[in-house]
Amino acid sequence: QVKMVESGGGSVQTGGSLRLSCVASGSTHSGLCMGWFRQAPGKEREAVALIKTGSRSTFYDDSVQGRFSISQDNAKSTLFLQMNSLKTEDTAMYYCAARDCSFAGGIVVSPSSYNYWGQGTQVTVSS
Repeated sequence: QVKMVESGGGSVQTGGSLRLSCVASGSTHSGLCMGWFRQAPGKEREAVALIKTGSRSTFYDDSVQGRFSISQDNAKSTLFLQMNSLKTEDTAMYYCAARDCSFAGGIVVSPSSYNYWGQGTQVTVSS
């Protein structure tokens, strides 16, 4: 079991920045895929930025490439998402999630395959 607790959401204007944090506890190890998903009203949940702990390989959705950065602090089992140059279309509920990727060849992107989720934190970007 892995427990995920997010923080850091809020409201900003376009062009602003926010930093999300996610503290993971429980059965954390170096073979996890962890990362951030988001879901806007009326839309499906989508992967935003993911990292494979241990290898530290990363995935970014094309819409956030170059603006968002995912990082981890192993000592504190904390995952971060630095979001810069925010756009109105980034408005969504952001979720931290994790799954075991010990036997996966790379980073798993599909949200349906993640089994540990946080409660979500709202990000609202206004013009």
